[in-house]
This record gives sequence, C-alpha cells and structure tokens, in this order.
Amino acid sequence: IDSFFKRKFCDGERDEEIITSTSETISENPRIEENNIRLSKVPRVFEDDFEKCLERDPGKRPQIWQYPPNKLDAIRKAYLKFGPYQINLKEYPLSGNEVHPRRFQYAWFNIFSSWLEYSPSKDAAYCLPCYLFSKRPTGRPGSDVFIGTGFRNWKKVKNGKFCAFLKHIGMDPCSPHNNAMKACLDLLNQDGHIRNTFQVQSSEQILKNRIRLKTSIDTVRWLTLQACAFRGHDETSGSRNQGNFLQLIKLLATYNDEVAKVVLENAPYNSKYTSHQIQKEILHILSSRVRKHICEEIGDSKFCIVVDEARDESKREQMSLVLRFVDKVGLIQERFFFVAHVKDTTTLTLKEKVCDILSRHNLDVSNMRGQGYDGASNMRGEWNGLQALFMKDCPYAYYVHCFAHRLQLALVSASREIVPIHKFFEKLTFVVNVVCSSTKRHDELQAAQLEEIAHLLEIDEIVTGKGINQIGTLKRAGDTRWGSHFSSICSLINMYEATCIVLKKITNERASYSTRGDADSAYNYLKAFDFIFILHLMKKIMGITDILCQALQQQSQDIVNAMCLVGTTKYLIQVLREDGWDALFTEVKNFCEKHDIEIPDLNDVHSTTKFGRSRLQQGQVTIEHYFRVEIFFTAIDQQLQELNNRFSEQAIDLLTLSCALTPKDNYKSFNIEKICTLVEKYYPVDFNMQEKINLKFQLQHFLIDARQDLNLKNLSTIQELCSCLIATEKTQNFYLIDRLLRLIMTLPVSTATTERSFSAMKIIKSRLRNKMEDDFLADTMTIYIEREIVASITSESIIDDFKLIKERRALL
Repeated sequence: IDSFFKRKFCDGERDEEIITSTSETISENPRIEENNIRLSKVPRVFEDDFEKCLERDPGKRPQIWQYPPNKLDAIRKAYLKFGPYQINLKEYPLSGNEVHPRRFQYAWFNIFSSWLEYSPSKDAAYCLPCYLFSKRPTGRPGSDVFIGTGFRNWKKVKNGKFCAFLKHIGMDPCSPHNNAMKACLDLLNQDGHIRNTFQVQSSEQILKNRIRLKTSIDTVRWLTLQACAFRGHDETSGSRNQGNFLQLIKLLATYNDEVAKVVLENAPYNSKYTSHQIQKEILHILSSRVRKHICEEIGDSKFCIVVDEARDESKREQMSLVLRFVDKVGLIQERFFFVAHVKDTTTLTLKEKVCDILSRHNLDVSNMRGQGYDGASNMRGEWNGLQALFMKDCPYAYYVHCFAHRLQLALVSASREIVPIHKFFEKLTFVVNVVCSSTKRHDELQAAQLEEIAHLLEIDEIVTGKGINQIGTLKRAGDTRWGSHFSSICSLINMYEATCIVLKKITNERASYSTRGDADSAYNYLKAFDFIFILHLMKKIMGITDILCQALQQQSQDIVNAMCLVGTTKYLIQVLREDGWDALFTEVKNFCEKHDIEIPDLNDVHSTTKFGRSRLQQGQVTIEHYFRVEIFFTAIDQQLQELNNRFSEQAIDLLTLSCALTPKDNYKSFNIEKICTLVEKYYPVDFNMQEKINLKFQLQHFLIDARQDLNLKNLSTIQELCSCLIATEKTQNFYLIDRLLRLIMTLPVSTATTERSFSAMKIIKSRLRNKMEDDFLADTMTIYIEREIVASITSESIIDDFKLIKERRALL
C-alpha cells in the first residue's frame, strides 16, 4: 500500500526517506509500468477536432478499441461523416501469383459502396462498419481480415456465390457485418437514443429548438460573409456591447416574435446555441459542406492545384490551396479549397501539407494534371522544387509559371534595363513620396483637384455625370503589385496640374529647408520635357500590356487563349513601334503647351551633362534622334524582347501543340496531326491504345461537322468549344475530344485566385483578430470566398449535420 499512499511522520528526515522510497517503489511497480505502456499506445484525440486528427487510410489508422472509451461514439460519427475511403487510382498495383497477377478494381466500390474501403499503403480492402464496431481479436484465423490485416486475395472476389465480399457480408441477417451496419444506422439515429426515451420532448419544443439553432446559423453565416468578428470584449448580460453575434441575435429577435420567444434569456440553459464552441461547430459544418460541394463538382475529373504562401497578421506562414477543374457544363472553375499554416516554406513541408489536405478529402494526387505557382525557387526548382516533387509522383502534372507574374517580371525588367526609363521611375516614386508623405499635403492635393475640376466645368472643358470627375490620389509603383506601374502613371497624368500646385505651395511656404528642396526638385522633374515624354510613352506601352494583365487574372482563362492574348499584345506593341511615333509626339507636344513646359527644338544637337557621352562621341546626335531612337525604339524593343523571352511559344511545346485545338477563324489552326502528337506525348495515360486510334477518326468527323454546324462555327476559345459540345449533346459522339479539351483547360494560367485569397485573409484576420485559430481562419475564408456555394446550402441541412456530429441534450 506504500506504493500509492505514503505515511506521515513528524520527523522531517524520515518523511524525505519515505518520499524517496515511495517514488522508487512506484517506478518499480510492474502494474503501473504496464498501465503506462498501454496508455502511451492510445491515439491522441483532441476535443471537438476529430476530423483533423483521424487517419483516413484504413491501413494506417489504429484499431477502434485503442481510442479512449468516452470518445468512441464521436470518433465513429466522424468516420461515418467521412464515409468509406474509396480512393480512385489510375492503376492499382498488381499482386498475387507472378504468372497471373491481379489487382483491386475501382468498379467494386459501385457494388459495395456502403462499406468497402481501400488502403493504398497496404494495397488491401477493409470494411468501415466492421472496423467501427469491432472488438479485440479473438485469435481465430481470418477474424480480423477486413479490420486489421486487410483483404488482398483478389482472385476470390469475382467468384460467383463464393465471392469473398459476399461471404464477408453473410447470408444471415444477424451476421457480424450486418450487425455492424445496423449499429451504424442506430448511431446516426438520434431519435432512438436512450436519453430521448426517458426525456421525451414535444414536437412544439423540438420546433423551438430548431428555430433557436436556425437563428444562430443565420447569424454565423451573415457575420462570416461580411468578415465581421463574432465575439465582444465583454459578453456578460450587463454589457452594453456583447459582441456582433449576440447583438445580431437581439436585432433579429426585435423583428420576429417567434425568434424572440426562444432565444437568449428565453432559451433553456443547456441549449442556448450561443457559446463560442457552438459558433465554431456551425462554421465548420458550413465550410465542410462547401468543400464537399467542390469535391462533388470535381468527381473523378482531373484537376490542377494552384499554391501560394503568405504571412498573416500574426506573422504565421499560411499556404493557400486553390483547385482548378472543368465542371459538368464545360466551364473552368477555380475554387478556393483550404488555407493551412505551415511551419516553413520548404518543398517537403508544402508537399506534405498539400497531400494531407487532398487525401483527407478523398482527392487522389494521381488525378492531378497541372501545377500553378509563382516564380519562387522553392516552387519552380527543376530538381528539388515543389513542382519536381509532384512530378515524381504524378509525371503528367505539368508545371506552368504564373502568366501574370511573368508579365510583371517583364515590365519590371524592361523598366530597369534602359537608363532614362529607370531614372524616370525613380523620379516618379520621388514625386509621389513628396506629395503624399503627410496628411496635410494629401488634403492640399484634394483641394487643388476640386479647384481644377470647378474651373474646367466653368469653361465647359469637361462635363458632369455619375462616376466621373472623381477626387483621387497619386499611386506608387511597386515591383510586386500587378499593374501598379500603369496605375501610377495614369494617376499622375490625371492630377498633373494639382500636383504642380501642391509642390509650388510646399516650396514657397514650408519652413524646413529639406522639405523645400525636395519639393523644388520634384517640381523641376515635372516640368522637364524628357520626363513628360517618357511619362506618355510608358502610358502607351503599359496601356497595351495592362489589358493582358487584367485578362490573365480571370478565373475562366484557359492557357491557349492566354497565349493568343500574349501574341496580340506583342503585335500591338510592334504596331506602336512602326506607326506610333507621330501620334505620341503630338500628344506630348499638346500636353507641354497646355502646362507651359518648354519644348526643345528637335533639330538641335542633343548633349548630356553627366555620365553620358560627349558631343564628339555622340556624333552630333539630334534631339529627335535621341528621343525617337534611344528612348522610343529602345524601350519598345526591350519590352518586346522581355515578352518573347518570358512567353516563348517555341520553349513550351505543350502550349504550341495545344493551339492546334483552337476553333478560331472557322478552325483555321485546327491540326489533326498535332493534336494526336499532343495526346501521344503529354497525355498517354489518359487515352489507351484503342482510344488514340479512335481519336484521329473522331477529329476528322468533328472538323467536317463543326464547319457545317451553325452552333460550332463562330467560336474563338476552347472553353466555348467545350461548352458548346455539351450544350448540343455532341459529347456522346466526340467524347475523346471532350476529354482532351478538359485536360488542356485544366492547365493553370495565373495564381490570381490565391492572391485574392490572401486579400481576403487580410480582411478577415485583421489587427484586432490576430489571435484567430488556424482552423477558424480556414473555415471563415472558405465561406467568405466561396459565397455562391454557401448561398445554396440551406439552414435545415446544417441543422441535420449539427444533430449528427455528437449527442445533443435538446432534440432537433
């Protein structure tokens, strides 16, 4: 008994001896050591977070009896919510006899859909209901085949009445499998719980419970969609502001007497449905329904992942995962799927996290047909990058560098290579910093704009109207912000006069010599002809590329059309080079005359003051030659060179062959031989040998039919072609073409959707909500971004899921 209870002595030394001896005795107690070993093998289960910590793979998960007894029902419900783990592999591994090897068949899931599972790690079949309600093995051979070791004898499956799966089910209604199936149904049937037998609630009380819960659900939904915080600083009954959640419920109660009678103070103490835990459960159910809807949209189709990472307000690294696929009606969809915290941004960490998310939602990596990342080295590395790691597991998940990032890199590189343009952007940033560095100057800028607009309206140079003549501010150009250079240039041109007025005012009225000096320098920049010339030149060039930048950020953009837009952009820039000089110089000349800027004589000899060439070295170069050749032509040529280098069709064979599918100009580019080469080279696993032969004949029939059918004639993109095939029900005849179109459309174009998700993250996880948990953030972002899917989810369905998660004291 001294092993558990120590004796007390008055003598302190004796007491210390007993303590020492007791601790030694306890450590040597074999029963305690055995108990500690047994407890250490119990899987860790976190309260109300079963879905995250449960293993989906039947071959890896611990046995059900190893979990804590008080958590078993909740764990069983979580597994039943997931359903059987029925992963769809392109090719299951062979096993068994070397002469006649056999493999698992995906079609068996359709026959035994309610219970059959497959473990990729052990290449074995399992039974979910038998696992959930299994007991410790009795030692009888074969008793734990579908529970622990797994079934792998595939030749006994297609064996008529002796089929192993049918024998597992059993002929007797009271067989172990059928009993387990009944136990699953009983577990999900909350109405049959023993508590409800002793504690009978009337239908009127159940209706009140549902109204109360529906009010909480609608409140959670509205607050999440508006990115509002749930909780308040003080939520006690005496608080003047109990937080958005409780205050909104109070507001709803004032408009509806039925709600007012059952919520808050009028609700039973054990079922108010207003606690923080209930809010999280409702939020998680709603986000789970959204992800389930996305998985159902994907189905067995191929998909692409778009991944990016960023830091949130609490300095935690968050990885955003977007899934791109083609839906049933032939439209490209990019769905935000998850945001997860990663401890670092190494390739292995990112890959493990992506694979964990996909496997948890029963999405197979082998169905991946594309990867979209930015140009970071950990993503695009040829040997150890994230794209290389996925290519090892799925060699047909082709990596595409984000087109929008490529375009931004081209713009930044072109602006840095030419010295006058590089200096121009430095001066532009300097002007913006001087004018917008304080709130006082910002107010002065807006006041100057108001005076200018009033003057222009008075002389009838501009007209009034809704949405025009808006007061704005100068914008900074950033290398990492798409389209920021063009926005900065346009804002300065629109507010040129107001900016000059503010700079003159600062020069004349400010006391600080440094402030006056900066303002005077900025004013001199704005009054220089070369600055104005480059300002309008870059507006012309970036105005053309900005159209491409905006188009690349569309979710429904396909990669073939993106390459066509790149080609159009190159052509327009080339036209500007050949025919745009006169129009540009006339525009610059008119601007200078309007704002009293000195225009140099173009026939004079151009000279440089510092770091440039002397007049003798320049060979008597005229000012016109300098601006036309050394700036105008050079800037455009540099831009074209960057676009050619970063969007080279010759360097991307896959895109070149994909252009053979374009239906533009009455299928002028439609090339059957190139299309067949595309399938043979890049998608060999998606078409068997017979389908590759049939594809060529389908293409021949399709080309004749498409040029005669009015519905298929005036199409320009492959997305329009795919949608039209489905709308006209021609996919039954040209199903191989439809499959190929979907594969090409699945390839990513840009990471714009992940960038938008980070914008949403900044709105949701703000400075006042920087302690938000990762799961709460992921659920909130899913609902906030995919609001179209959320609108289709009814509150009644959420109540049903809420009822099934765990036992509730109040009937619903």
